[in-house]
Amino acid sequence: MESAYVGIGSNLGDKIDNCKSAIARMGRLQGCSVKLQSPFYRTEPVGVEGQDYFLNGVVCLETDLSATTLLNHLLHIESEMGRVRRKKWDARVIDLDILLFGSQIIEEPDLMIPHPLMHTRRFVLTPLVRIAPGLIHPVLCKSMRELEEALPLEGQAVEIYERS
Repeated sequence: MESAYVGIGSNLGDKIDNCKSAIARMGRLQGCSVKLQSPFYRTEPVGVEGQDYFLNGVVCLETDLSATTLLNHLLHIESEMGRVRRKKWDARVIDLDILLFGSQIIEEPDLMIPHPLMHTRRFVLTPLVRIAPGLIHPVLCKSMRELEEALPLEGQAVEIYERS
């Protein structure tokens, strides 16, 4: 069994329900169980202006699937939930990214693990630190907490989300 950390994001529709639905679907995958879930965070879109805010979080899955098989299942969940891939920074009903897969380093055309930009993104690191602060990045050899503390203070605002 491997621990797979999956980033979750949504900025279209009922964002919290989209994220919770994706987590439930991941938990129903054969060979997967949800072990840890971060709180959700309200975050500003990165790379584009004029979009609604995102809700972001991270889950830890225990899985006996390969990283490639898990990726295919995540893409299927996104598609089932209505995600349409048009352009890189487009708004999305749901976005599921494998951030880490055990201590594996994978470099394939459609799958890069660790996620190549995770260490630069507060919307990934803040929820990840909530569930796995001592987890070590297999390439950078730093803990998630160390990576989060190294981020610049300006930009990439994140705040814990509480539905009113």
